[in-house]
This record gives sequence, C-alpha cells and structure tokens, in this order.
Amino acid sequence: MKKLTIIGGGPAALMLAAQLDTAQYQVTLCEKKKTVGRKFLVAGEGGLNLTYNASLDALIAPYFPSEFMAPIIRQFTNEDLINWLNDLGILTFIGSSNRVFPDLALKPIEVLNKIVGHLSTRGIKFQLNTKWVGWNAEGHLCFDGFEDMKADIVVFAMGGASWKVTGSDGAWHKVFEERGVRVQAFRAANCAFGVAWNKQFIATHEGKPLKNIALTYKHHIAKGELVISKFGLEGNAIYALSQKIQATLLTEERVVIHLDLKPTMTFDQISTKYKRSRQSKVTEILRKDLNLDRTSIGLLKQCSDKDTFLNPDLLAATIKAVPITIHAADVLDKAISSLGGIALTEIDAHFQCKKIPNTYAIGEMLDWYAPTGGYLLQGCFSMGFVLAKYLNGLEVS
Repeated sequence: MKKLTIIGGGPAALMLAAQLDTAQYQVTLCEKKKTVGRKFLVAGEGGLNLTYNASLDALIAPYFPSEFMAPIIRQFTNEDLINWLNDLGILTFIGSSNRVFPDLALKPIEVLNKIVGHLSTRGIKFQLNTKWVGWNAEGHLCFDGFEDMKADIVVFAMGGASWKVTGSDGAWHKVFEERGVRVQAFRAANCAFGVAWNKQFIATHEGKPLKNIALTYKHHIAKGELVISKFGLEGNAIYALSQKIQATLLTEERVVIHLDLKPTMTFDQISTKYKRSRQSKVTEILRKDLNLDRTSIGLLKQCSDKDTFLNPDLLAATIKAVPITIHAADVLDKAISSLGGIALTEIDAHFQCKKIPNTYAIGEMLDWYAPTGGYLLQGCFSMGFVLAKYLNGLEVS
C-alpha cells in the first residue's frame, strides 16, 4: 500500500480524502492549524454558500480560465455535490438568489464536523498543528517541529493568500519557486475597490446599499448589490468583475466601470417616465417617479456634472451607465479569495507538478478564479473529487 500525504485541510483536501481509495492508499492529512477547515468556517459566518443552483453551462460560465475549469466542474457538478452532502446527512436548500445553503438547522461547524467525521470512518489519519516547510535532500517532506516524512504521493492543497488568520497566507510560494515552479503573484479577488468619493457624499452615504443594480465592464455584466464604503465599493456585483478589473489594473492606474441603477428599465422607458412626471424638481422626479433612493440620487450627483443632471436625456443615459472610476483594489488580506498561485502551465492535465514527480496541487493554490456565491467552494470540491478519481485509477503496488 502506498503512502499518500495531503498538505492542507480545506475543502479541496477534504473532498480528496473523502474520495481516495483507502484500500490502495494509506492517507495522512497534515494541517498547520489546530483544526481543519478554518477558512471554510470563516466563509460560513455570512451564510455558507456551498454551491450555486444553475444549469451546468451557466454554472461553468463565471469561472476563469474556462478551458481549465470547465472539464473539472463537468466531472463533479453542483448536483453531484448536493447529493454527496445529502448522503452525509447535510441537507441543503436553495435560497432566493439561487445560492445553495445547508439546512437552517445546521451551523457551518456542524457541516464541517459531518465531513470530518466521515473521513475518520474511512481511516484517514489527521496530523494537525503540523506546518510543512519544504523538502529535504532526499525529497522527503519537512515539517516544523516534526520528523521528516516520506510519501509516495503528495498532494498540496494549502490555499491562496487571503484571510491569513485562517492559515491561508500563501507563504508556501517561496519553497515552490526554489524548486523552479513558477508562481504568479497573489492579488486580491472578490474584494472591495477604491473610489475617490467626495467628503460630503461619503459622510452621508457610507455603509448604504445599492440594491438590484447591474455593473458593466468591457461588455461583462454583473447583477446584484453594492455597498458604499469609505474605501470605495464592495458587494457581490463588483466581486464578480474583480478578476477582469484586476487584470487591467496590472497595466493601468485607473479603471472605469458603469453602474446601471435601473437594469429592469430601458433608456426610453426612463426618459418617457421622466418627461411625463408632474414633479418640478429633478430630485423628486428621481425619487417618486423612478423610485431611486437617496443613495442612488447622491451617486448621480457625485458622478455627473450640473448640465447632465438637469438634462432629462443625459440624465436618463447616466442612470443606465453611471461612470465610476476605480483606482485600486483593497488589500489582499481583506479579500474573500486571491488571484495568482501556481501557474497552470506548471501542472499537467491531472494536477501533477511537471517539475516535481508524484506531487500534485489543487484548490486555491492554483491560478484560477471564481466569484462568490458558492462557485469557489464548488471549484475546490470538484478538484478534490477529480484528482481522487484519477489517483484511484493508477496502478499502485
């Protein structure tokens, strides 16, 4: 029986351990924290989005790069994940936004405990509080304060570089780079973006939401909600565009996005309703006839000049496309997830590192992107499943 060691205790690692054939492999899961699933639990504080309820093509569409992620998701879909969770006694429900959550009676820690309990019944050995620091001259795994460990197969699933308190600090990149593995620089994803609000606007509207809006950037549209912050904008709508915005910020100092305050109405409908209004003041027309709240109206004033605000056609066009200039992403440690990690050219079709034999990497360690709403967890779970399927098919002795 071959020894297989998993380094990391997040969703990708847990799914891998759950699916590996323990008749073929003696599996040890090493986690540097005292417990597994720390980031999983932090993500669950605002509601544990396990996956997203959509057709397979619609589920795959937001992932980047799609040519890498599509075959992974197709092998372990949102339906597959829900069925697997149900088999473990983790019932789920679909929220109004099509996000999939555990049953309301289940707390995130209970979900995690059910998964970990399942692994324990399969004979998976957990070695906690065990920090991996590299390889020795013989290629054995080295740990801080523990004896070196020899493994026939090693799978790394140590996460990206956001939320350091959970152990996901990306410090592993130096050790991999020393082995000649190219690691793309970490950047914030699913994060807030900086906007230079004027003092009066932010004093009045900080913390206020913008609901049922749509954002557009380079023909990509994201619908959802935003929140005005002192730093700029945050919320699921801008998170969904974070990868594309960050790609531009690599070479440009500013990015202009456009905010549609009335995505369910056309320009003509807005213009007609405006001109038929019996109100005499622009603010009253916006509030009473177009149902724009105080924050939306304040944003229009912030992002348009006086002539535009007083011209019905120009104002209607601005309502459909408020120009907002972004100057920076928020700091990496505040981001929900990270861009960057091991370049996809450094692994083969089965996640194996081309430059390190019998060594694999999955999860947020790799350079791929998923928006919030269950996509990231789905991607990590799918990778764990797909790699286990491959390893179970290897001839071992």
